Amino acid sequence: MNVIKLKDRQELDRRTPSMPWYIEKFINYKLPDLSPSSLLEYVRDYEAFLSWMLAEGLAAGPDLRDVQLEELEKLHMDSIDQFKMFLATRQENNNSKTTISRKLSSLRSLFHYLSQIAEDDQFYPLLKRNVMAKVSIKRAHKPKDTAAKLEGKLLQEQEIDEFIRYINEDYGTDASANKQAMYSYMLNRIRDTCIVSLILNSGLRVSEIVNMNVDDLDLKKKLLYVFRKGKNDDTFKTPVYFRQEAMYNLQLYLAQRDSQYKAPKREKALFLAIANGKHEGSRMTKRAIQEMVIKYAKRFGKPYLSVHKLRHSFATDYYLRNDLYKTQEQLGHASPETTQIYAHLTDRTMAEAIDRQKRDD
Repeated sequence: MNVIKLKDRQELDRRTPSMPWYIEKFINYKLPDLSPSSLLEYVRDYEAFLSWMLAEGLAAGPDLRDVQLEELEKLHMDSIDQFKMFLATRQENNNSKTTISRKLSSLRSLFHYLSQIAEDDQFYPLLKRNVMAKVSIKRAHKPKDTAAKLEGKLLQEQEIDEFIRYINEDYGTDASANKQAMYSYMLNRIRDTCIVSLILNSGLRVSEIVNMNVDDLDLKKKLLYVFRKGKNDDTFKTPVYFRQEAMYNLQLYLAQRDSQYKAPKREKALFLAIANGKHEGSRMTKRAIQEMVIKYAKRFGKPYLSVHKLRHSFATDYYLRNDLYKTQEQLGHASPETTQIYAHLTDRTMAEAIDRQKRDD
């Protein structure tokens, strides 16, 4: 099991016992089909919903695990509408339309299981009345809408090389007045350049970067072997190509990985960091990579960049040179509909390129 899934499985095992018995039953039912990460999101969504029910007096409680099936059966559509309003308006929740749709979808999956699949000792459904069957959940974003939101927030053409070069060479000049920032930069410059170059030349997700081990890298074939999102088979890693442009940075990093990060022999992770107070390197975390990219992006003058937008930047550039299905395979999308984002983005990119060419002429 990969590192992130392992941590999420441990967290899932820790939190599930605080849920009512029927939710535990649902989680166990779904365990063979969904990843621990997805099920952990389900549990978090159920915690939010049950906490809201207790606060609104819709369940007697006193704890989450005390919420009864009968109390779910008595919920009215008004209650679900109020919960949606709670998610949308409470500042501390800060839920987007996409997040709200996901939370409602989590509830609908649970209620469907309880009313259509799970049975009591007399073979009757556990839930006699399913209020969530009445709830319509619209797709929050179509590919065209997502593309519109990303417009102007990605690296295009020469900007991809410029951002990599900035991390490798120019950031030191901008941060020279800050001794702490310079110390960290000099320590991690080659590693950071390698990570960003790899994302911008392969389209890997941050979770795939985090989980990668040294022996997952095949420099001769320009291949990486990664656990793909949504695939529960932990015995199989998917081969993913990276461009030649990432090779030099990978070779530089590999040459210094052991000595720079004092990697113990037992540490298999490709990308390492030395935590404060530690003397040996250990696997970089997802958050560390995200914060690293944001740090450089701000200095580069593009504060809206993130790891995921670097992936989008690669995908847009890749799609310009390939077709929809090759792009889908490279990115590991389950559906070509997701990949259609880049069809809309590249339409705009090509139009902008034509306009620039006209101005140059």
